Parts: sequence; C-alpha cells; structure tokens
Amino acid sequence: MNEERLMLVALHELDGIGWKSIDRILKHGTLSHQMLNYNPQDWEIIGLTRERAESVVRQLSKERMEKRWEQLTLRGIEVITIWDDHYPELLKEIHQPPWVLYCLGQRDLLHTLSVAMVGTRVPTAYGRKVGSVLAEELCNAGVTVVSGMAKGIDSVCHEAALACGGNTIAVMGTGMDVIYPAENRSLFEKIAKLGLIVTEYPLGTPSHPGLFPQRNRIIAGLSVGTLVVEADVRSGSLITADAAMEAGRDVYAVPGPITSPKSKGALELIKQGAKMVTSGKDILEEYVSQLSEICKKTPKVGSEGGAKSISTSFEDLTTDEVELYHILEQGPFTLDQLLLLSHWDFGHLHSVLLSLIIKKQITQLAGAIYKII
Repeated sequence: MNEERLMLVALHELDGIGWKSIDRILKHGTLSHQMLNYNPQDWEIIGLTRERAESVVRQLSKERMEKRWEQLTLRGIEVITIWDDHYPELLKEIHQPPWVLYCLGQRDLLHTLSVAMVGTRVPTAYGRKVGSVLAEELCNAGVTVVSGMAKGIDSVCHEAALACGGNTIAVMGTGMDVIYPAENRSLFEKIAKLGLIVTEYPLGTPSHPGLFPQRNRIIAGLSVGTLVVEADVRSGSLITADAAMEAGRDVYAVPGPITSPKSKGALELIKQGAKMVTSGKDILEEYVSQLSEICKKTPKVGSEGGAKSISTSFEDLTTDEVELYHILEQGPFTLDQLLLLSHWDFGHLHSVLLSLIIKKQITQLAGAIYKII
C-alpha cells in the first residue's frame, strides 16, 4: 500500500475524525507522511477546527500506524481503500462511500451480483421461513446475499445461504474484533471462512446504536437491490431500503398478514412502489442478463432438487387450513387463543388443527400449544 493510502487509513482510524473531516483534508491536497510532523496550525490551515487539529496531533504517529497494521495482519484482515482496484464500484456510487473497508474472507465476493436481505430482529415463523426460502433461491441462481449479521432475519438469511453452499457477505456495525450480537460468534466464524465479513469501523469499535444506520448504507451500496423480508414500521431495515432508494437501487418487499405488526413496514414499502416478492423469481427476473453471464444457465427457482417456492407448502391446503396457518405464523398459540383469533367453534378448529398436523404443517406441544413445524 502506497504512502497516500497508508495515511488515509491512519486518519480514518483516529478518534473524532469522520467522513467529512477526511473529505476536507483530501480537498486540500495529497496525503503524505509529512503530515506526521504537522502541528495544530498546519491542520487548521487544511480546514480542521482547533479542537480536531489538536486531537489529530495527539493521536497520529508512526508507532501507532505500525502497531495497527501488525494487529490487522495477525488477524488476517485485509484493508481496502476507496482508491484500490478491489474497492467495489457499486459502493462508490452511494452518498459518502466509506473511505476504508476492512475485509475478512473471500474478498472477490465484493464484485459479485449481490442482493441485500434485511428484516426484523424478532421475526415470526413466517418471516423465518420466507427469509430462508428466498435466500436459498437467490443463492442457487448465483446471487450473493448481503445482510448485517444481526439477530433475526439477517441471521436466517446468512445461515440459509451457507447451508445451500451459496455466497454471503455480512456487513458489521462494529470493529472486526467486536462481534455483535455476541451469540453470533459461530455465524461470524462460518461467514469469515466461507463468505466475507466487511466493516468500515476500525478494530476495537464497540457497538453503538448510531453506527448501525451508517452500516446499513453499505449493505444497500454493495447490492443491486434490497429485499425487506419482514419489518415493522420502525425497523432499521427501512433505513437500508431508504439508502437503496437514495442510491437508485431496486427495492423489494415480501407481503405479510395485514394484522401482523411485523409486516407493516414491508407492506408500507409496497404501497410506496417497492416490488412485491412472493418467490425468488420476482427478483431474479430483473437481472436475467447479469445472471446469464454468471451462471451460464437458467436459474432453478422452485424446481425439483432446488429451492422450494414459498407457495409450495399451501398447494394441498384448504382455505381454512391456510387461514389457520397464517395465524400460527405469528407464533405458537394455545387452543383457547386460537379459538379467539379464528372465531371458529371448537369442533371446526380441532378438525382443521388435526388436518394440519397430519399434513406435517404444524405440531402440538405440551399444554395444547400449537406451532408451525
């Protein structure tokens, strides 16, 4: 890495120096090692405030730079700046593209056809099933699934991509050494080995709510389109969708029950013009020319031996069975709760429940509690 790129990384890692400060410095001239000897007045001339100038002088040193490169090398983390050939062109198109990317895993995935899949951290059974099916369909067609490695839909989509041997990129909202959430350590390790982990945050950057909206712009920026699988009206997934729209990318949403709070965000996106998705084909048909070059074959969406279509499970169900199935998609319910929710009499409800059990769609737990398999 040349002198200018080294200095960019060094500045990027300084506390209190954000995207706009670096932009201001770059507009003044070329970065060089001479900056290691700058005093606060020199930095003020470039355009920093007195406070920031003094902060840079306190932090910036050759020793600190060398120590950080040693840490990155030991962890196998590759650093890509916005001036490097490996920096993804799509990402350069967004508002305030990250100056630096830290990568762990298969770097070449940055240049594959990618679709972001995002959603609520507390999905329903329906959301989990849909996320898994769609991720598998996209991966089987040669698409890379991009998400944020958060709990819920993000994790479901990453896991489904890995399970079918597909490609996936996880964009973190922390430093590479701060796995968040902590329970996703195993997922982090699998993606680092088989896919790609990406973050713009230096080592040691802890989890903070304000960092995740910034992370979401990278998820959208790496992708030709963003699919919201399941989200309520306040979900961070909608921030990703907004970032996608701002970058001129496609936005997709999965419809869900109008009674489910977890579907209101996605349904609102559909009202606003997002393309409704009920199978992977709805997304894949938008990128036929790109996929033909990648795969050299027609994607097997919903075909035998391939990913299962979302609607396949309902082909052999009656209208009442589908209605009850949708109720149970919101979570396990007792028999009494189902009587209230369905407005059916006991005999009819029991008959429909028994039929769904026989068809291996639901199961009965202890205490007369029913849930989707």
